Amino acid sequence: MTKRTLTSLSAGLMSAIALVAPAAPAQASGIADLVEQLKPAVVSIRVSGGVKPAGAETGPEKRYREFRHRFGDRLPALPDRSPRKGIGSGFIISRDGMVVTNNHVIAGATDVRVTLADGTEHIATVVGRDPLTDIAVLDIEGEDHATARFGASEEMRVGDEVIAIGNPFGLGSTVTTGIVSAKGREIAFGSLVDFIQTDAAINRGNSGGPLFNADGYVIGVNTAIISPTGTSAGLGFAVPSDIVQDIVADLGDDGQIERGWLGVHTRPMSAESAAVLGFYKGEGVIVGRVLPDTPAARAGLRDGDVILSVGDTEIKNPRQLTRTIAGQEPDTETTVEVLRKGKRVKLHVTLSRRATEEA
Repeated sequence: MTKRTLTSLSAGLMSAIALVAPAAPAQASGIADLVEQLKPAVVSIRVSGGVKPAGAETGPEKRYREFRHRFGDRLPALPDRSPRKGIGSGFIISRDGMVVTNNHVIAGATDVRVTLADGTEHIATVVGRDPLTDIAVLDIEGEDHATARFGASEEMRVGDEVIAIGNPFGLGSTVTTGIVSAKGREIAFGSLVDFIQTDAAINRGNSGGPLFNADGYVIGVNTAIISPTGTSAGLGFAVPSDIVQDIVADLGDDGQIERGWLGVHTRPMSAESAAVLGFYKGEGVIVGRVLPDTPAARAGLRDGDVILSVGDTEIKNPRQLTRTIAGQEPDTETTVEVLRKGKRVKLHVTLSRRATEEA
């Protein structure tokens, strides 16, 4: 075959490819169109006032604290009167300016400012806050704000795609993506919350921002990270939207959350205790101490009782007991079944009001 023939074949092949190949690759939008719709409802929050949180100390203050500790803390502590400043995120849920964020973002602040996606700044009023779920509600002026919509966190599955939008390190509107890594996570913070875990990058300043599903609905409020460095290590945690909606509705009503309280200190059922009692580990909780002048004491609960159920709910661990009791209104009458000296006993309890963080 001659060189001219090879050249002709090559030119013909390239012409054929040109006929089937597009002139230019199509630009896939991915989630860009969705993000464009969602960003206007996400806000940045800056707070000031009060005092710096514990641990925010200078070098001399730290050395004095260590010196004071050597003397058994008998020397006077230094007052911390330095102004507190912080950043966070949030999202608008009503056209008249109701904003959801984390309680720890605004707790102790005397000045809260909300910056919209277009750069407009508003002075915010704190409507109410709930330290136990770390949710707070703010209010800003305006009648025609862009809003985010809640979705059903219960319907999310491990592996579903999620989008986080927030204000990391004060940089303003920032978008990260990932998946739901796990559900029902229990971490040291938040005894009333089973968190959604995500690998979407969440950093300081993302707190209070929304975690969206692939359809653009808020399925969580970004709240905490686990990281040895303080920056994203792919372990972010969000309060599920199913919890947030109830808390927001309560706070929007009168600015307060009222929860039931029993008045006991408990510990989980160990394998050893379960073997002695004829139970499985994870069935019931052991009452370590009944606090005086509490619903538990008035109902006749005793140290050493094993709480098996509250109402129709079987109790398997202390967290479940806390959530079951806290999920009922103060003054609610309920039945607590306990195991006492090998016998099942039903006690009638009238719950009282759980003390607030301030009290």
